[in-house]
Amino acid sequence: MKHKVITALMLSSLFSLLAGGVAHAYPGMQQTTKPMESTVDLINVLPKTFPIEPVTFNDVDGKTIDFSQFKGKIIMVNMWATWCPPCVRELPAIERLATKFKAEDFVLLPISIDAEGKQQVQPFLSSLGMPNFNSYYDQPQSLGDVFPLDTIPATFILDQQGQLIAFVRSYVDWDDAKAVSLIQGFIDKGSKKPN
Repeated sequence: MKHKVITALMLSSLFSLLAGGVAHAYPGMQQTTKPMESTVDLINVLPKTFPIEPVTFNDVDGKTIDFSQFKGKIIMVNMWATWCPPCVRELPAIERLATKFKAEDFVLLPISIDAEGKQQVQPFLSSLGMPNFNSYYDQPQSLGDVFPLDTIPATFILDQQGQLIAFVRSYVDWDDAKAVSLIQGFIDKGSKKPN
C-alpha cells in the first residue's frame, strides 16, 4: 500500500511537471504582463468630417430637439439603454467627463433608446444614485437614420458645425485622461477655424 502511494505521488509530480511544461510550450501561451491599452484608443477619428442630417429626439420634458441647436459646441452623443450593462457602466464617467469642459465649448447628449422612454429611464437612474443625470430620449430609434444603433454603447462626436468627426461603438473609460485630451483637442481645433 505504501509503495502504491509513493508511486502515485511520483506520477502526480511527473504529470504536474510535464503539464506545466506543455502549458508554456506554444508562443502566446505564456501569461503576459503587457498592460491593456486605453479604451480611448478604440475611438475612430475620421480623416474628414462627415455631414449628419438633422434627426429629432426628445429632452426629458418631451420637447423635440436636434443637433443644430448645439452648433458652436463639440457634441458628444452617447447612445445607451438601461438593459445594456456596458452602457450603464459608462454613465457616471461620461457625466464626470462633461464637467471638465466649459458649457459654451462642449455638450454631452446621452440618448436612451429604451422603448418605455422617460417612464423607464428616470426611475432606473434614481436607483443608480443618478437622479439628476440629464438623459435624452429616442424611443423610436429615429437616430438610426444617421447612426448605426445595432451595437451600444455607441458614442458619436460632432464638431462645432454639427458634422461627425469621431465615433466608437464600444465601452470606453471616459475617466481616462486621454479622453479629456481628445475632446480638448477637438475643441481647440474648432476654435481655430473661422466661422
